[in-house]
Amino acid sequence: MTTGIIIVDHGSRLAESNQMLEEVARLFAQRFTQKYEIVEPAHMELAEPTIAAAYAKCAARGAERIIVCPFFLGPGKHWTKDIPQLTSDAASKFPQTRYHITKTLGIDDLILDLLDKRIASCIEQEYSCENCKGTLREGELL
Repeated sequence: MTTGIIIVDHGSRLAESNQMLEEVARLFAQRFTQKYEIVEPAHMELAEPTIAAAYAKCAARGAERIIVCPFFLGPGKHWTKDIPQLTSDAASKFPQTRYHITKTLGIDDLILDLLDKRIASCIEQEYSCENCKGTLREGELL
């Protein structure tokens, strides 16, 4: 049975944010190509591709089971209601498929390690990195 993976985030009006999720999906597909041959990005709202478009693409590529993986930290309303409803609506057009929605990223040692990595980077760069220099994120009065 062929499995399709949809990695879904909220979606944004900022193209850079949407492109980041699409890059995450591309890199995930590349890293786990032997395990998952079908991986698609989706945005819950505000941007394309939608969950419906990603689901249709998975089905068209031969997926019979589709796992929707929310790229969200906590289990809020989008995980409990919005993503399940949007996925159910999409799945209704493909009765040959079944879907499941994973837990959110949540609390995990890997998340803790990532937090430490981000904090250490700020400290190592003496609180002034290229990403934040000259912005309110740097903490300097402009």
